[in-house]
Amino acid sequence: MPHDHGHNHLDPQSGDRRVAVAIWANALLTIAQIAGGIVSGSLALIADALHNFSDMAALVIAFAARKISRREADEEMTFGYGRIEIVAALINYTTLIIVGVYLCYEGVLRLLEPPEVAGWTVVYIGGVALVVDALTALLTYSMQKDSMNIRAMFLHNLSDALSSVAVIVGGMLIILYDWWLVDPVITILIAGYILYLAGTEIGGPIRTLMLGSPPDIENAAVVALVRDVEGVIGIHHVHLWQMQEHAVSLDCHIVVHPDRWHDVEPVKSQIKARLSAELGIEHSTLEFETTGKAQAGTQLYGHKI
Repeated sequence: MPHDHGHNHLDPQSGDRRVAVAIWANALLTIAQIAGGIVSGSLALIADALHNFSDMAALVIAFAARKISRREADEEMTFGYGRIEIVAALINYTTLIIVGVYLCYEGVLRLLEPPEVAGWTVVYIGGVALVVDALTALLTYSMQKDSMNIRAMFLHNLSDALSSVAVIVGGMLIILYDWWLVDPVITILIAGYILYLAGTEIGGPIRTLMLGSPPDIENAAVVALVRDVEGVIGIHHVHLWQMQEHAVSLDCHIVVHPDRWHDVEPVKSQIKARLSAELGIEHSTLEFETTGKAQAGTQLYGHKI
C-alpha cells in the first residue's frame, strides 16, 4: 500500500512553539510534584514526578531533534539529518524503560514496609499534574500522527496523564480508608504501564535504524511488481529500507535479456512509475544486467559478504 500522509501539518515554527510550551509546563510540574511527594511522603507522587521529568527530557530531546532534522544534506550527512528524530524516539523509549524498572524496584520495597502518606497533598498535586499532562498531550496529539519522534514524546505525556489519574484515586483511598498500601501498589501499576507502552513502541525506531524493510510494504509485493514488468527476467540483491521515517528506498539488480538491452531505459521508467503509483516508493536505485553478465551466486535479498 502506498504511504498516506495527508494529515493537516503544522508549520515547523508552530510545532516548535507547542513543544516549547509543553517543556516549560512539565518543568514546573516536575518541581511541584517532587516537593509535594517529599512533604506528603507519597512514593506514587514522586514516581509520577520522575515519570514527568522523563516527559520533560523527552520534550527537550524531541525539540532538539526537530530542529536538527530540518538541516539540508551536506558532505558529512549525504542523506540529510532526518534520522535524528528516529534516534530521539529510541532514546525516549529507552528512558521510559529505565524509569519503569526503577519504579518497580522502589514500589516493591515500599510494599514490604508501607509508609504513611498525606492523602490530600497527593490529590491536590495529582490534580494539577493531570491538567498539565492532558494539556501537553493535547498540544502534541495532532503532531504525533506523522512523527515517530513526537509520538514517543506524546506517549510519555499520555501515560503520565493516566498515571496522574491513578495517583488521585490512590490519594482518595488513603483519605477515605487509611489504606497506605495503595501508594506502592499504584506505583507498581504505573511502572507496569510505562514498561508496556515502551515495550510495544520501541521496535519501530530499532527496525528503522537497523535498515529493516518498511512494516507497511510487503517485500514480496515489490519483487512481484518488478518481475511483472515486460522485459524483466530476474531480480536479486534487493534492499528495501527506510531512509527516513516516511521515505522508503529500494536498491536492486534487475536482469534483462541481451536482446532487450536497448529497452533498459523504458523498462526502468516503467518500474519507477509503478513503484511510486502502486507502493509509494519514490526513491529507487536500479542496476541492470543481462543474463550473460549477471553476477553468479546471487540471492534475492541483500548480498553475500
